[in-house]
Amino acid sequence: MSQLAPMMSSDPLPPSRNRSSWGKRIAALISVGLALAMIGASILLLRGPEPTADEYAGGGTGEVTVVVSSGDTLTEIGQKLEDAGVVLAAASFVNAASVDDRASSIGPGKYTMRRQMNSIDALELMLDPSSRADSRLVLPEGLRLEQTVAIAADATSLPKSDFQAVLRNPKSLGLPDWAKDRPEGFMFPATYDLTGEETARSTLRTLVKRFSQASADVGLEERAKDVGLNPYQALIVASLVQAEVTPGDFAKAARVIYNRLDADMPLQLDSTVSYALGISDIQLNEDQLATSSPYNTYVRRGLPPRPINSPGEAAMEAALNPAKGKWLYFVSVDPRTGETKFAKSYEKFLELKREFQANLAQYEKEQQQAQDDQSNG
Repeated sequence: MSQLAPMMSSDPLPPSRNRSSWGKRIAALISVGLALAMIGASILLLRGPEPTADEYAGGGTGEVTVVVSSGDTLTEIGQKLEDAGVVLAAASFVNAASVDDRASSIGPGKYTMRRQMNSIDALELMLDPSSRADSRLVLPEGLRLEQTVAIAADATSLPKSDFQAVLRNPKSLGLPDWAKDRPEGFMFPATYDLTGEETARSTLRTLVKRFSQASADVGLEERAKDVGLNPYQALIVASLVQAEVTPGDFAKAARVIYNRLDADMPLQLDSTVSYALGISDIQLNEDQLATSSPYNTYVRRGLPPRPINSPGEAAMEAALNPAKGKWLYFVSVDPRTGETKFAKSYEKFLELKREFQANLAQYEKEQQQAQDDQSNG
């Protein structure tokens, strides 16, 4: 009987210890390499970027002024920075700015920079509002024309006489036709960037251009007829509410003005008399209230002949969209806060007037006490 040869076993051979150890070594080497790379990257972050052939290292030293003009491109700005010694190469600044969306906000103005800056640091400084704090013209709402001139002259370092000369011949300012060359009221209150290259004429033209933008935004020319006025009259009303009350009461004060006009009552606004007298007092005496002026709304009916200040957009909106109500009077009863109360009857008006007088007396007493304390201290 023949015997069958033993069959080959199907079980795998036992694993090789040498094969396993090589895999572990490779994995360990990869881990060590990654760790070293991370440590190297951390060191670079701590040390900051290494200077290259077209970059200074660090944040720079000293101060230098760089003027960015209206319409300057990033390339032109970069070149000005290079010429001033701020960055080593214009191209390096352009490269840094072109990948940062914030760079689009760099506008005209005088920038206080440092010499020998890394391009990224230079960009960050240009984006910091503090770098251009001295190159802005800031005009709050409600300024009279002469106040606007004084602030503009100071901000631009131009003489007041230059502005006054332009205002005497305002045809070059770009005023709307319905202004009829009357500039009061059209010097729009806003913050303007200055380049140091301004003239009195260019500055005033910028203010008027900004007015035209705001006027279009609120639809002054189109909506004035809805309140029975032309655009110029609506601007006058806006100037009155701007002078008389705080923004929260603009719409109600506008309604009082319209109600009194409809009733053929004099407006009796202290602000217009103060404007005629060239003062800013909040309480006028009998002689002042009797002054002969077309701006004296105590003795003359209707609107004054011109705006008494430059109103902001909110005041213009209130003139075009007054609140609904039958008020005929308003009194700013608190000289501290400007709180204003409204009345339909003369009796209620007298009550509010007494409240104002009491608050004013207390306010003046506190002011005097504060002065005495300061003197004694």
